[in-house]
Amino acid sequence: MPDHIHWLFILNNIYILIETMKTLKARTAQTVNQYLNKKGTVWQKSFYDHALRKEEDIKQTARYIVATPLRARLVENIGDYPLWDAIWL
Repeated sequence: MPDHIHWLFILNNIYILIETMKTLKARTAQTVNQYLNKKGTVWQKSFYDHALRKEEDIKQTARYIVATPLRARLVENIGDYPLWDAIWL
């Protein structure tokens, strides 16, 4: 997606969500700024999260996320989006 990320992952006992997001944002912002030869903010301060409940199907959720570029009409086929894959599919 050109302006946001959908990310499905399983947290382990070592990292908590806030620390995971903090690390992701810091490392990717540094990389983006180096690539663009800029300084400054890349990500917004907050983030939206949703924890799957036991009754929610992880495959269905993964399929929904993977199909986002298709629904946004960025591609005509899911396979045309380079970041479409998920281990749960």
